[in-house]
Amino acid sequence: MKKDLTLVIMAAGMGSRFGGLKQIEPVGPNGEFIIDYSIYDAIRAGFNKVVFIIKEENYEIFKETIGSRVEKQIKVEYAFQRQEDIPEGYDYGDRTKPWGTSHAILSCKNLVKGNFLVLNADDFYGQDSFMQAAKFFSEKHKNEYAIIGYKIKNTLTENGAVKRGVCEEKDGYLTKLIESSVEEKDGKIIASPLDGSKPFEIQKDSPVSMNMFCFTDDIFDYLDKNLKVFFEKNKDDLSKCEYLIPDSVYNQIKEGLVKVRVIETTAKWQGITYKEDKQQLVDDIKKLIKEKVYPQKLWK
Repeated sequence: MKKDLTLVIMAAGMGSRFGGLKQIEPVGPNGEFIIDYSIYDAIRAGFNKVVFIIKEENYEIFKETIGSRVEKQIKVEYAFQRQEDIPEGYDYGDRTKPWGTSHAILSCKNLVKGNFLVLNADDFYGQDSFMQAAKFFSEKHKNEYAIIGYKIKNTLTENGAVKRGVCEEKDGYLTKLIESSVEEKDGKIIASPLDGSKPFEIQKDSPVSMNMFCFTDDIFDYLDKNLKVFFEKNKDDLSKCEYLIPDSVYNQIKEGLVKVRVIETTAKWQGITYKEDKQQLVDDIKKLIKEKVYPQKLWK
């Protein structure tokens, strides 16, 4: 029996404002969303299952709006990121913000077996990145994950700073991931670490993370075990803290549990970080359709 190659899409951040968020802004000529193009590219790369991580209250409208048009193309399942799915004994008060990407991924642990690729719902990743991920999964890797690394020059917008994970690597493997606000100023690309440390210049071909990770299902045990550690560490202020995948991955590297390969892609990131970005994305998709990368109508 063929094992599933699963695409996990983190979409719980859509929240109650569903309908006005960038994840479901039509960007294709027939009302396609960014998420449609991710699924289309994943299918072409050999993925045969998609798991959407959403808020439970959005299930019906999400299924009607997105799920119904892709479930004829690929196996679809839903995981719910619930506020209350935390270790016993912790009070988070009136917090409504999700607990972060590591917590999101944990919500699908009973639906995912084997290899899976995780990504954001609101980022357009490009065809090559999915091909690179599928190639990684086709090879045998023990205690090894991968991060799809984009050239920083392919992830910037002219309309302001963007958040990126700047990758430091040695011999093709990740040694450090510096979550930063990145912006091009006066011909130089400057990264300002989110932890407040000193800004630094990075070269235009330097790899950065776009939260596109290749995992095996053994990561769930680690995330499960360390969820309580996270809550205990942040117990005095549970209003803003987030259990994040870049931190979880980096901690596993430091603990010597896994190696994380940095796989560079030629793909160009697209997204709607600022409202001014939308027209550029729409125009670029039109160009890709003209170049026959995508059909005029994605789902027939």
